[in-house]
Order: sequence, then C-alpha cells, then structure tokens
Amino acid sequence: MKHIRDWVFIAVIGISVFAKCANANEFDYPEFHTNTTQMLSFLENFSNYSQSSASFNPLYVGLTLIPGAAAKGAVCLDGTVPGYHLSRGFGAGANSWLVHLEGGGWCNSIRTCVYRKTTRRGSSKYFEKNLAFTGILSNRAEENPDFFNWNRVKIRYCDGASFTGDSEDRVHGLQFRGQKIWLAAMEELMSKGMRYANQALLSGCSAGGLASILHCDEFRGLFRRRTNVKCFADAGMFMDARDVSGGHTLRNMYQGVVTLQGSGKNLPRSCTNHLDPTSCFFPQNIISNLRTPMFLLNAAYDSWQIIASLAPPSADPHGAWKACQKNPANCSPMQINFLQGFRNHMLNSLKRFSMSKQNGLFINSCFAHCQSERQDTWFADNSPLIGNKAIALAVGDWFYDRSSVKKIDCPYPCDKTCHNLVFRA
Repeated sequence: MKHIRDWVFIAVIGISVFAKCANANEFDYPEFHTNTTQMLSFLENFSNYSQSSASFNPLYVGLTLIPGAAAKGAVCLDGTVPGYHLSRGFGAGANSWLVHLEGGGWCNSIRTCVYRKTTRRGSSKYFEKNLAFTGILSNRAEENPDFFNWNRVKIRYCDGASFTGDSEDRVHGLQFRGQKIWLAAMEELMSKGMRYANQALLSGCSAGGLASILHCDEFRGLFRRRTNVKCFADAGMFMDARDVSGGHTLRNMYQGVVTLQGSGKNLPRSCTNHLDPTSCFFPQNIISNLRTPMFLLNAAYDSWQIIASLAPPSADPHGAWKACQKNPANCSPMQINFLQGFRNHMLNSLKRFSMSKQNGLFINSCFAHCQSERQDTWFADNSPLIGNKAIALAVGDWFYDRSSVKKIDCPYPCDKTCHNLVFRA
C-alpha cells in the first residue's frame, strides 16, 4: 500500500507537466511502476525540456512574492510566502483581468505533504523566477486572440489542496493554508488595480481548474455588480468514478486531502449543506449550482485520470493497462469500451450544467490533459477542433457572448485533430 500511495502522489505532481508540454505530443516515459524518485525526476526534467524546446519565443514573466502574506497566515506548506506572475494589460485590454490558477496535484498524507514541501509545489524557495506565458496567457494576438492584451496573472500553487485548506501540523512543520493564500492573492491583485476591472476571468488548469470551480462564486463576489465576471476550468472535471478494479482510487485520495488539510469549511456551501466534504471536492457535485457563468474545457479521455485514477497500479497490479495508458492505439476493444463508459459518465454529469444559457462547454475526444496553457492546443494552425472551431475561439465566443458554445465531440477515435499524449516505452 505504501508503494501505491507513493505512485499516486507522484502521478498527481505530474499534472502540470502535461500542461507545460509545448509542441511535443510524444515523449519518453519511464515504466509506470518505477520508484518515486525516478518518476519525479522524469516529470521535472520533462517539464523543463518542454519549455526550452518550444519552437516559438514566449514571453517570460517574473515572480512577485506577496508582501505581508505571512502576517495573514497565507503561506506555502513549508511556511514560505506565496507568489504570482503578472503581465500588465495594454490598449483595449488595460482594464481587463485574467487570473490563472496553477495546477500540480494534491497531497493527502503527512508523508506526501512533507515531501511536497521540498518542491516548487510546496515551497516558494523552489519557484521558477520566470515563467513562460503561452496559450491563454500569451501576449500575442495571433496566439491568444481574445485575451492577449489583458492583465494576465498566474498564481503559483504551493498548498496541495486546490487553494482550499486551512489547518496545520506543527509536529511536521506543515502549513495547510490554501484558502488564506487565495484570499491574500486576491487582496494583492485588487490593490494592483483589479478592483477597477471592467471584465474579469478566473481560469485554471488541472488542480487549478478544480480550484477555479471551487472559488468561482467567491471570485464573482470581489467585483462590482456591473463588472463582467466569468470562470473557466481546463482539465478540472475530475470524476468520482470507479477504477478498473471497481474501487475508488481518486475518492480515497480526495478524502485524505480534505480531511488532512481542513478543506471542508471552505468548500461551496451549496454542496456541503447536503453532501459530505469529500463529495464536494468533486466538481460534478458543484458545477450545476454555480451562480457565476462557467466554461468547462476537458478531454473526454483525460490522460491524467486514466493513468492515476482509472487504472493506477493498485487497480491494475498485472499491468494490463500499461500499453493502453501509453498510447490509445494500443487499447483493446474491452479497454476502449471501459473508457467510453467513463466518457458517458462525464457527459451525464454535465447535462444539468449545460442546460444553463450562461455556461459553456468544449469536451473533445482526445487523450490529453490541460489544453489552454499549451500553445499548440490553445490556438495554432493545427489546433484541436470541434466543428471547425479551435478552443481559444470557443472560449472567446462564450466570454464575449458572440455565440452559445456547447461543443461535445463524437466518441474516440473520430476526432483526427487531437493532440493525443503518447508515451514512448
């Protein structure tokens, strides 16, 4: 069990790696049953490789640590102060704000959180000083047509509970202060001019996408009534689904996160007033009750969920799913049928959400994870399409009310525009 928990923890750290893959959709990946040190090393190296090997020249934005955060108790797992990267808007976008929440998995036990605080996912000591702003964060109209000239912010993620925890473990030197980090970051940005925004969009990828759902209505409450405020979640639709052995791998993990970090009191009341806190960490139980307009971008066959939630080693001890995880072309008919059931589960959970005119959807039938931060999947000559519409244009049409966007792809393997993540042995 210790090995299984280790593997799941390291796998979730890899969420942000998928998001940072610039143009390469195929890459070397070590054996899924490798030890945790090798897995983490690979993921970190791949993240760096992806940024440095990009074929374009992105804008790099410097890190700002939040002054006074420590006095408010808003600190990372190790007690260091949190931070963000801000690229100022210009022209017609000078008074518009895009706030993007970084992803990077979760920690669900003392052991995994103690390890996490020795990485950039738990300590600002290890934050990159400069981050590439690509995809939805790009400052070029040809790469990001609707948001390129906005004030664009990336809030760093160093708490391990999607910015929801508020607890501590003094014995092990752990601070679970995600909610306070969220509040301190919002206060900081409001002081930087966000309070005067004409329009604002809260976005996030993966664990950050989940956070954008959990904090969406809070974000709306920061602004004047006349401000146009919406939310956007990329790869945040983590499903409360059975794994290939019939177990509940992700639910068990989320229970550890919510319990350890004291997240329950900070989750949406519209959910916790009738469901347990762990259930309210799953977006399927939250999205239909949001008051603020929300756009959901998700791959129907989310790569991370297939690897770490649906077919982790604990549920697949003989490795029957390893080849399928590495390349969808290797999946057997039985495995594809299981994945179609997962897709159907996701679509069924979105039915009520999609009935609202204010909400938007882009669910493509790709084996991918985080498509808004990558330039090749957000907006490029060969970007993924549904009905001849790229993701960036779909999100822009929805935000500016140019058209209703409720796009759901046909089942795999019909979509030939996907940038599927393929892992070489």
